[in-house]
Amino acid sequence: MATTVRRTVLTLPAAPLGAPNPLPALRPLDETHTLDERAKQDLPRDMARQIGYEPLRTVLPVQLLDGYGRERTPTDFDALVIENERLRATVLPGLGGRIHSLHHKPTSRELLYRNPVLQPADFALNGAWFSGGIEWNIGATGHTTLACAPLHAALVPAPDGGVMVRLWEWERLRDLPFQVDLWLPAESDFLHVGVRIRNPHGRPAPVYWWSNIAVEEHGTTRVLAPADDAFHFGYERSLRRVPVPVHGGVDRSYPLRGEYPADYFYDVPVGARKWIAALDAEGNGLVQTSTDTLRGRKLFLWGSGRGGRRWQQWLTEPGTPGYAEIQAGLARTQLEHVRLDAEGEFSWLEAYGPLAADPAVVHGDDWHAALAEAETRLAGALPRANVDAAYEAWLPFADAEPGERLATGSGWGALEALRAGYKLPGTPFEAETLGEEQAPWRQLLATGLLPAPRKVVPPGPSLVAQHWRDMLETAPAEPLTEYYLGVAQWHAGDLAQAVRSWERGLRLAPSRWPLLRCLAVADQHGEHTVRAAERYAEAFDDLCAERRDDGEAWTAAMAALGREAIEALLDAGRAAEARGVWDRLLPAVRRRGRFRLLDARLLIAENRTEEARALFAEGIEVADLREGAEILGEVWAELTDEPLPDAYDYRMRPQD
Repeated sequence: MATTVRRTVLTLPAAPLGAPNPLPALRPLDETHTLDERAKQDLPRDMARQIGYEPLRTVLPVQLLDGYGRERTPTDFDALVIENERLRATVLPGLGGRIHSLHHKPTSRELLYRNPVLQPADFALNGAWFSGGIEWNIGATGHTTLACAPLHAALVPAPDGGVMVRLWEWERLRDLPFQVDLWLPAESDFLHVGVRIRNPHGRPAPVYWWSNIAVEEHGTTRVLAPADDAFHFGYERSLRRVPVPVHGGVDRSYPLRGEYPADYFYDVPVGARKWIAALDAEGNGLVQTSTDTLRGRKLFLWGSGRGGRRWQQWLTEPGTPGYAEIQAGLARTQLEHVRLDAEGEFSWLEAYGPLAADPAVVHGDDWHAALAEAETRLAGALPRANVDAAYEAWLPFADAEPGERLATGSGWGALEALRAGYKLPGTPFEAETLGEEQAPWRQLLATGLLPAPRKVVPPGPSLVAQHWRDMLETAPAEPLTEYYLGVAQWHAGDLAQAVRSWERGLRLAPSRWPLLRCLAVADQHGEHTVRAAERYAEAFDDLCAERRDDGEAWTAAMAALGREAIEALLDAGRAAEARGVWDRLLPAVRRRGRFRLLDARLLIAENRTEEARALFAEGIEVADLREGAEILGEVWAELTDEPLPDAYDYRMRPQD
């Protein structure tokens, strides 16, 4: 029985994602994995260079996803089941191609942490992300913007004569197409995954990739990787080399023995086989291995402290086990980006499957004996030479044209293929996938003119790459064109010119609030706090006058602009005006946890601290609380000197 593929429907309790945030993401990334220049001085030179290589400033042109809540209802998701005699993999093409489950039939064991719910949380670069399974992180440091986005999927011929599932998309942060090919050779215990990232441009591109595997975490779970040292990243934002497995008197290869969340990037020797495994008390678990291009290996643990436990509960539901993440990447750490030459590509093969080892050895005190035992068992199950041979056998099939279509992704790749005439064998971005979001840009490409919308609606997504910026600069200077041009200039770092474009557009704009909001962000960047607040207030007034209905798009615009306006007015000491914005928000928006927290801040500014305390007593669930954010503790500290209640403790680092 070679690979078979079938469609199915997976039903999970899920919170709806909500509409995208229509405000362009002009602000710098709120990413926890950052270092200042002093912190780089003690790192290897090649690592420090790659950490400083074209870091992302914003997530433009991608829109933020922050409109979800925490009310879950049974929801159907299209799924693809790939299986042979030994394994069954369940893939969610509409959610970033996530592998939701990897089931080993002979032992009836689930090899992954399979989240029983789909609860979005603010962990992806652009917001919504969910835990569990295997995800494909491409773009820039952090969880991919495609975590909750659809990918293209189709059947293609597999190297063994069977079929495989190809997933592909155009990654918009770096403007790079990529593909993930999944197949199960006959009688194999290992899911094979061929990955390719291509750079079709005439310039180098920074590349980021980490395959992220969630595994169940128990007190006896041990993570093994072939290294004696690791680079430890804690959420106090420091990166330092530490010994493996013991440092600070604690064996850190057991995720629950650490107190605080942390990353361990293993320094795997250049010539060593690349693998990582998570094994339970009986020595059973999952192993991931690859060809050598995928050099990095990592353990992420939530730790046993209050904050880490709270996050675990937040991402799933009571009664489910916790999880740790074992990962594999192109670089040694996730803070790095790797140069991909013009018209070049990276490709490699990964394999995922069960590992059974002697528990006395893999849980023994001798680290090298534990590694040798795991590697010997891996060699018996899947020799290193077989992985290399499987990669070579796959390469000719990487260009195979997709057959039966199984899922459809976005139209952005088709737009880029139309613009530049790219021919990308194996990953067609077809004109049939172009949709409403691409329509104005397609007209700009064809006529040099960006069309005005036919009805009053919030502006659609921006495009910011240089070729689109050049087209916007030569297009007639209509208000909407100036708005998009300013966004592209801001993304390019030309902040003064962006402001000039927005100011020109404002003079004749029938819809003023999008431009006023951009200028307000620019004012905040320049530390003009009062002027930013005034522009936000004017923008919100204009939006209220222009709003046509209470539909999803207008509600998303009101919520996003209202939140920013209230925060800006509070920063400027204008609590009364901030309350005026609050009062005009839709009741359903005011009930969201993020806005209940804003209400608490407003009440504190109005010296109504008892009412603010009452909100905390009733319960505030901020659905889009950012990974590493400490805002709940900060607001609580304004109210009282009492310890922060467990329900509000999401702290990921030791407190001073």
